[in-house]
Amino acid sequence: MIQDLHSHTWYSACGRDEMETVIETALAGGIELLGISDHNYGIGNRKQEYLQDIQEMKKKYEGRIRLLRGIEIATLPGKGPENPKDIAEFDYCLIEHIDESESVLGADIIRYAEESPIPVGIAHTDLFGFSEKMGIAPLTLLSMFHERGIFWEMNVNYDSIHKYREHKYVKAFLENWEMLDIVKKSGIRLSVGFDGHRAEDYLPERVIRMNRYLEENGVKKIFE
Repeated sequence: MIQDLHSHTWYSACGRDEMETVIETALAGGIELLGISDHNYGIGNRKQEYLQDIQEMKKKYEGRIRLLRGIEIATLPGKGPENPKDIAEFDYCLIEHIDESESVLGADIIRYAEESPIPVGIAHTDLFGFSEKMGIAPLTLLSMFHERGIFWEMNVNYDSIHKYREHKYVKAFLENWEMLDIVKKSGIRLSVGFDGHRAEDYLPERVIRMNRYLEENGVKKIFE
């Protein structure tokens, strides 16, 4: 199943498009599973409205594309994280910034995942670099994450909002067989996300390519 679990709508402060536009763009690009994952600080106190909008889209597009209710949670001061109890109605969450010095979560991501009633994913983060920062071997860290149901995002973004920067960890993962072997040995599940903010910037071929790479190399994806 071709999945993209990282997309933004007008609910995000940096997003612009209506949900239907985002969904139609993904559908036209051959995406079979799409997660709407707006920023927690953009959604704010509109969680029920946001969830209801996705639910209505799920009914409208039933049989054409599978939709999930996601949320991207910032962990910088003043922006998050969300109380795990307050996101129980979502299908999953993506956590960002854990590798930044200002993160109010950081290494506590494991505790957060243990308290979370939904699957927790790590968004656009170099977990091999994070393991070095934590002084933990990559295989040990990824295995710990797997045991707690934490998944890891391969962020294939390339758009105007992010100034057409590609994530170095993703390129390294595609080129380094040792990294691939560690991921497989750890058992950690991966997700793929374009992290789209503008429909006209969407490049579904990048999403499809990464999905195929994971499938061809025996890497398990979340929500398979």
